[in-house]
Amino acid sequence: MLGTLGKDYKYKIVDNFLSEDELKLLDKYCFFKHRTNMNNFDTKQDNGDTYFHSDYLMESLLLKKKKLMEKECKLSLMPTYSFWRMYTRFADLKKHKDRPSCEVSVTIQISSDGTEWPIYMDGNAVVLYPGDLVIYRGIDLTHWRDEFQCGPDNWHVQGFFHYVDKNGPHTAHKFDGRDTIGQADPKDNASNNVVEPTSTSEKSYIQWG
Repeated sequence: MLGTLGKDYKYKIVDNFLSEDELKLLDKYCFFKHRTNMNNFDTKQDNGDTYFHSDYLMESLLLKKKKLMEKECKLSLMPTYSFWRMYTRFADLKKHKDRPSCEVSVTIQISSDGTEWPIYMDGNAVVLYPGDLVIYRGIDLTHWRDEFQCGPDNWHVQGFFHYVDKNGPHTAHKFDGRDTIGQADPKDNASNNVVEPTSTSEKSYIQWG
């Protein structure tokens, strides 16, 4: 039961949060950015995969979807930041809870090669399909992904939208330390939250077909 994101809140899956047109746009956009990426590799977490904090398109969706998010979680929200990552072979996500800027967290399935790769919420496997998302209280709920056991040409593209409760204790984290949405991350933080680093291996370049 979502309620008002109180301490009894677990998580909520929302199907078809992204429209078909939004998915088509994001699918190609993320592949093109991954294929041409020469700088944004995460060497602290996962597999050295492509990541982008405060990407302009994702920041636009962060704002565009705020009203729908408020309807789903029954809260007035303030946006903090967006993030997206192209996960490839051997990526993982260690068990963790998020920092205060991620009070209300959203993980969105944008695209994949069709391989299922669940995110675990409080020990429960959550499988998302393109356009679906899971809303959770990131600062309270332990979540993780097991290692992505797949071939060199498999992938998952995940988007992350983060908000704080407008009437809660974390309003100082509005915009995640920036002056406004759409600015670069002032911390140049390669991770969208605080987790322990894992090993880095050679980046996988997936070609757009």
